[in-house]
Amino acid sequence: MTPAAAFDVLYARTAPALVRQAYLLTGRRTLALESVERAFHLAWNRWPEVIADPDPIGWVRAAAYEYALSPWHRLLRTHKHADKPPADPADRILMDAMLALPPVHRRTVLLYDGIGLDLPDTAAETEATTPTAGSRLLRAHAALAARIPELSAVPPEKQSAVLRHRLGALRPAVPLEPRPAAAVRGSGEHRTRLLGRSVLGLTAMIAAATAYTVATAPTEYIPPLAPGANVSGVPPLSGPQHLTERSRELHDKLRNDPEAGPARIAPGVE
Repeated sequence: MTPAAAFDVLYARTAPALVRQAYLLTGRRTLALESVERAFHLAWNRWPEVIADPDPIGWVRAAAYEYALSPWHRLLRTHKHADKPPADPADRILMDAMLALPPVHRRTVLLYDGIGLDLPDTAAETEATTPTAGSRLLRAHAALAARIPELSAVPPEKQSAVLRHRLGALRPAVPLEPRPAAAVRGSGEHRTRLLGRSVLGLTAMIAAATAYTVATAPTEYIPPLAPGANVSGVPPLSGPQHLTERSRELHDKLRNDPEAGPARIAPGVE
């Protein structure tokens, strides 16, 4: 089987269920479809790693859950509000109760009660210890039982079975059909090509900027000029007094006719 054919088989077997699980995590159809497609894009880009993994489905599921529960989606207008709630009142109560849980508790409930993983596998996929995963599950069951009458009427040891049945029977009010495998694989390859071109363009810009800086940078150190400062104790600038009109006339007369006048102006040698 070629890598593309193996990818298509994995996608066909797991994508519909993963879209439904991502919808139960987020309550948003667009985000659920986007999360699963991004997870399979990542899987196709790392296909040798994914196909060698002992649990390829778990690899893709973890990537889809991480993307679906990312807090950055709250900043996007398209993902701020949940979709139309389910038509059945019981399904609507269950969906509201699930979305009211903290994201890590929601993920733990879906893995343990919705999918049926055991507690160690649930703890491993949520990156927690087994006691921590068990504590989260108990707190999530208590929070769900406070909002779901059907769950509060059964003892705690039977709540997992009731939740598994209710999560599996929930009917969303929006369609959750994923795109064909070939389209997802092609869009992933297109994103990879665009990312490669962007990286090459950014690298070329950095190289050009570096070359321009090297060419225009000074080759020796030029010390900066010291800033000016006030100096105290220095007398103000002084000089000869300005000549009046009368003084200027006398000055010019002495310069033009130095030997005329009294003997004291041009003394002789005795």
